[in-house]
This record gives sequence, C-alpha cells and structure tokens, in this order.
Amino acid sequence: MRHNKKFNHLGRKKAHREAMLANMACSLVEHKRIKTTTAKAKALKMYIEPLITKAKTDDTHSRRVVFSYLKNKEAVTELFREVVVKVGDRPGGYTRILKLGNRLGDNAEMCIIELVDYNENMLKESKPKKKRSRRSSAKKTAEVVEAHEEAPVEEPKAEEAAPETPAEEKAE
Repeated sequence: MRHNKKFNHLGRKKAHREAMLANMACSLVEHKRIKTTTAKAKALKMYIEPLITKAKTDDTHSRRVVFSYLKNKEAVTELFREVVVKVGDRPGGYTRILKLGNRLGDNAEMCIIELVDYNENMLKESKPKKKRSRRSSAKKTAEVVEAHEEAPVEEPKAEEAAPETPAEEKAE
C-alpha cells in the first residue's frame, strides 16, 4: 500500500528527477512560461513555489538555499531581482497551469506552466461579458406586447398621404 506517499517520481531516479526539475525551474524563471506535460508541471509547481517564497527575503542564506536547488547563478539573480519584485505582495500561488490537450506522438497531456504576474493577456481588463440567459416564449411575448403598447402610433398627415394612382382618378 502507498499510504502517505504523495510525491510523483516521474519514472526517474532521484538524481535525474532533481536535475530535470532544477533545469525546468531555471527555464521557467528565465522565460516566464514553458510548455511541458501535466505531470511534470505539477511536480515543478511543488518545486518552484517554495523557492519563490524563500526568495522574498533577500539575504545571503536564502540566496544560497535557492542556489542549492537551482544550480544556476543567472536564474537565481533573475529570481531575486525581477520575479520577486512582481510577486512580493502575493501570499502564494505564483504559478498557473493551463492545459493544452494531448500530444500527438504519445497522447501525453500537455500544458503550459507560467508565472502568474507575467501573463499580460490575463492581466489586462477585458470587457465585461453580457449575461446570457435562455429565452422563454412567455417573456418574449410579454416584452413585445409592452413595446407595442408603449410605442406611439403615428398617423399619416394629409400632406404626406400617398398620391392617388391614375386608375383611381379615372374611376371618379
């Protein structure tokens, strides 16, 4: 039985898994968005979010701890300089996983994992969507009746009346 074993090993040995997650975390910090499988993205989310929380306190110890996980000096510098500035006030949930569908070759579930505050398309405000509801015939007929009752009826004036046709003139 696998009680209380929540860690996804991703079909790899420990050293390979840690190296892969460190490389993926460096790529995520550098590019702000990467495309990967859903299982790897979930594992990466559990790997990177504590590092971003640790990076909120900028001191030597936290830099060394984050470097021991990432093993890339440029990624650590960018994490402490740029990423933490944007997510400093956020209490958690620094990443977002957007599912894309299945990969053609092996039918693996693909997704995009991204840093939340860097997606400009989601950040800009969109127009509020109109509320859609089902139409019922009772409401529609009631609205039509009300519209006819409220609309003023214009009677044609004598000047604007249509001229008589020549056939009608001859009959008189």
